[in-house]
Amino acid sequence: MIMDYVEPILSITSQIYTLVEKVKANKKRCCRVLERVKALEDLVKSIKQRNEVNHSAEVETSLKGLSITLKSAQELIEKYTLSNLVKRILKSSSHGDEFNSVNERLNDAFQSLALALQLEHGNQLFRVFEQISRQKEDEADSREDDAELKRMLMEYGEYVETMQRDLEDIKSNVVKIVEMLNKPRIISMDIRMIKPDELKNVEEKSFMTTPTSEVYKGEFGGFTVAIKKYTGAKPGMVKSVFNKEVETMKRFESPNILRMFGICIREENTSNPEFLVIMEYCEKGSLRDVLNSKHELLWTRKASMCLDAAQGLYRLHLTEEISKLHMSITSSKFLVDENYRVKLGGLELAKTETSLKRTTKGKEDKTISLLCYSSPQQLSNINHAYTKECEIYSLGIVLWEIATRKKPFEDCGDDDKIISKKVCEEKYQEPLPADCPESLGEMIKACRAYESSCRPSAGVLVDKLRSVLVQFEKQ
Repeated sequence: MIMDYVEPILSITSQIYTLVEKVKANKKRCCRVLERVKALEDLVKSIKQRNEVNHSAEVETSLKGLSITLKSAQELIEKYTLSNLVKRILKSSSHGDEFNSVNERLNDAFQSLALALQLEHGNQLFRVFEQISRQKEDEADSREDDAELKRMLMEYGEYVETMQRDLEDIKSNVVKIVEMLNKPRIISMDIRMIKPDELKNVEEKSFMTTPTSEVYKGEFGGFTVAIKKYTGAKPGMVKSVFNKEVETMKRFESPNILRMFGICIREENTSNPEFLVIMEYCEKGSLRDVLNSKHELLWTRKASMCLDAAQGLYRLHLTEEISKLHMSITSSKFLVDENYRVKLGGLELAKTETSLKRTTKGKEDKTISLLCYSSPQQLSNINHAYTKECEIYSLGIVLWEIATRKKPFEDCGDDDKIISKKVCEEKYQEPLPADCPESLGEMIKACRAYESSCRPSAGVLVDKLRSVLVQFEKQ
């Protein structure tokens, strides 16, 4: 019943109003979320006032999704009302960036509900979610909130004193946060042609080679970057392809998608020019590398990494009017930076790189069969169309890897037939660790559901994983 969702939604919006009045940091961001919640509340109230008996199934589905998104937004705002604020920020994998994700989800919810109710885009409420003004508002809120937080931290006050008694630890933690706030944001930099002299401290020895390129570590614009080098193409053709691809790449911009800075041509007017693709450098390598390492990963860290991975995929699925798919989700396709933030890779300037030289795919971890990431539908029918639900299944395997640190179906060896039999006939899911928190485990199991219709969308997964992480951070 529609009304079963309406009253709980209105209750959550009321709680959000109360929480925003109590926030100690990110006040501008929280107030902006509140503004968008208010627009959604008005839509829901209009449904209540109509009191129609036969609402469409689309309206009910939209309300169900909205309730999950609002709950996630409520828990995020609550985090910034707590007395041990500095500790919360230090635990957070992405101070401020979580608001971008929440706002995207609120926008999705509004568009879905408005469409289900068949509202016209000229409606006043649509202006609250208009993309260009929304991005400008969010950027301004971010600058003001971060400036206010730095002022608070430098003055200490109750936010710091309640965190720890040891003054040296307090000073150390404050310095860490201020450094984090002072760092430039990667996604604020334009994707463009880069001049050779803009690249600094390029190491002489490559740290990775592929069949068609060499990858070096260097610096660009104050960031450590990975520089992939090719030789032997025509500069004019490469520039043309690159210029066409830039606008598409801008749509991928997200803290959880590997950042592309652009391309650089060295020795352009010689007979043998060098072409460099400049991308973000991730210190810890691939997600699979991290899971193979001996670094301790607590459940809060694992939950944060799961959320990062889900957010990368969610952003990708939002990219085009017709959802874009990665087509090759594995733990080797995600990269991990120095702060353990997980970023979806494999989205390099694909057309540009093809114009440089037709490349083979990067080397996979040969000890993991790609069938381990294939959904039951794909395994049972080679002609099954690849869908978002297939990709969610693949992500579910990656989340299981994060939880267990194991390689999927390791007991099956190299026998793909055994994997297919287990997944398709036995509907088998590899077990999670006994100490895996139930809330996290439920989401990992849902992504690996046998029936594709039982798997959550990337957006719902992001909402629920954010709620899981906030609960872990409170502990």
